Amino acid sequence: MGFFLSDIHQQIQRLYEQQVSSYGGNSFVVYRGQGLMKPDFEKLQKAEGGLISFNSFLSTSKNKKVSFEFAVRALLKPDTVGILFIMPIDPYIKSTPFASITELSYSEAQEEEILFSMHTVFRVNAIKQIGNKNQLYQVELQLTSDQDQQLRLLTDRIREEAGSGIGWHRLDNLLLKIGQFNKAEELYNVLLEQTSDEDEKQHYYNQLGYVKNEQGDYGKAIWYHEKVLEIRQKTLPPNHLLLATSYNKIGNVYINMREYSKTLSFYKKAYEILKNTFSSNHPLLATSYNNIGIVYEKMGENSKALSFYEKALEIKEKTLPSNHPSLATSYNNMVIVYTNMGEYSKALSYCEKSLEIKEKTLPPNHSDLATSYNNMFTVYNSMGEYSKALSVCKKALEIQEKILPPNHSDLATSYNNIGFLYNKMGEYPKALSFYEEALEIYQKTLPSNHPNLATSYNNIGRLYDNMGEYSKALSSHEKALEIWQKTLPSNHPSLATSYSNIGLVYDQLGEYWKALSFYEEALEIYQRTLPSDHPDLATLYNNIGGGYTNMREYSKALSFYEKSLQIRQKALPSNHPDFAQSYNNIGFVYKNMKDYSKALSYFERALKTWQRALPPNHPHIKIVKRNIDIVKEEIIKNSQ
Repeated sequence: MGFFLSDIHQQIQRLYEQQVSSYGGNSFVVYRGQGLMKPDFEKLQKAEGGLISFNSFLSTSKNKKVSFEFAVRALLKPDTVGILFIMPIDPYIKSTPFASITELSYSEAQEEEILFSMHTVFRVNAIKQIGNKNQLYQVELQLTSDQDQQLRLLTDRIREEAGSGIGWHRLDNLLLKIGQFNKAEELYNVLLEQTSDEDEKQHYYNQLGYVKNEQGDYGKAIWYHEKVLEIRQKTLPPNHLLLATSYNKIGNVYINMREYSKTLSFYKKAYEILKNTFSSNHPLLATSYNNIGIVYEKMGENSKALSFYEKALEIKEKTLPSNHPSLATSYNNMVIVYTNMGEYSKALSYCEKSLEIKEKTLPPNHSDLATSYNNMFTVYNSMGEYSKALSVCKKALEIQEKILPPNHSDLATSYNNIGFLYNKMGEYPKALSFYEEALEIYQKTLPSNHPNLATSYNNIGRLYDNMGEYSKALSSHEKALEIWQKTLPSNHPSLATSYSNIGLVYDQLGEYWKALSFYEEALEIYQRTLPSDHPDLATLYNNIGGGYTNMREYSKALSFYEKSLQIRQKALPSNHPDFAQSYNNIGFVYKNMKDYSKALSYFERALKTWQRALPPNHPHIKIVKRNIDIVKEEIIKNSQ
């Protein structure tokens, strides 16, 4: 285990050297809230005036309120004392290195996390009771200098203990926070083999479930979390909070698998426990409402999603200060659901509220600001305003490139988003460059069957299709399908997307019956899993219409194109570029049916819509202009 702990120590040392000048010679205070068993607290009391060593990496926060909440929460456990450690830090004292990892951490932004390397040593200056609560104490610690004589004696002892492996199990969440999932998995498997303690086993199973979820190995993630649930169901009463935690963790995996009915079932079980345990304004209920809202949003039931998001927001607005980051999270959720409902002005309004909070409370290069810009990308992209979407995407990427390691998955997401926009705008070489950067990150950091790789192959396949390189398109789509068939249930919507895309390529290759076969497989899945007005069905109906057009079955083609248009009219703003696609396709059918006046009407609507959304040299605009010229010539011929 030592090799990756050494690697983390070196990362902290590098960050310390980069950041030390930013402190301007000023001291600051950090806090840590946690619980101690009563026997351990008694030992700490005896150490007052002496030294204390944290045997593992030490996570602290500049936010006193957040740390105090951790100390209070510890009192829920029996025979436990809540401790708030208070540590003034002089950044120029030569001691164990530390670094701000707020911009890299997977923790909530408001923690303002400062991470110390292993075996940081402090002097225990004072231990004081907080208020009248007998089990809540503040402990004032002073960071020791490397020159401290008492420290040197302690350091020798620490080295002896480290050799025997004491304290390794306390590494805990650190590797997860910095995204080192493979190393975390190795660590937890070793610790699991070494322990016979049932509580520790539950912890390691939970952590391995989290790791497997992040790696995209959802089956194993479920297995680990169900192991924990099984243990807890045998030993705890049915309304215990730890059962709610297990239900939420299992739900978190199922939502990644897009098994939304199962997700909803587990989230609702967690909610029932929380509802019967806490007051109606408790923050954990807000979290539960939020989780259920996310599921309904994913299922396309936006009105239900909005109802739950509003319940969560109402609690937060009553219990949190107006600039609390958790409010920004709720505003982000409102952005997504209003975007899905086509209420883009409301979506942008919530985008701005979220961004305003983050700009006030976070450093200018914080990753959560990049998240806000990516949310704006979602809105502008849905509105078909690709140039605005590209602008905010680039702002997100600029932040991410400054703060993230070069192979971070968030960078891959941004590269994919920018590639998607360039593809839409007809700038195919640029799109390919960004898609390939995303794919390279995923290939380096993810297992070969991870769903994100399938998404990358799918994106590249659609691009090659637009470029007319159909054999490359087919190869990419087949790679995506292979991964999804291995990792997803047989009725998963991503499989339907893959079948539809492969059908599209076969259409272009002139293999129309093969194309239709793939379209029918996609349609069967969508009709089982999506509401009848879902935008993905509009895309599929459009593809099927294209297949029948190529087969010269124009009445069938027109029927599917009109179904597609009807869905888009319900879901999209009137100037969205997808309307242009529908108008163009319907115009093409009427042209082939020699109904030139109707064809001209639809082609002109397509041109008007595309000219608002796309650059003037876009291939779609060139094609529709050519069709307009052809149809006008036919009308003139027929009138003579």
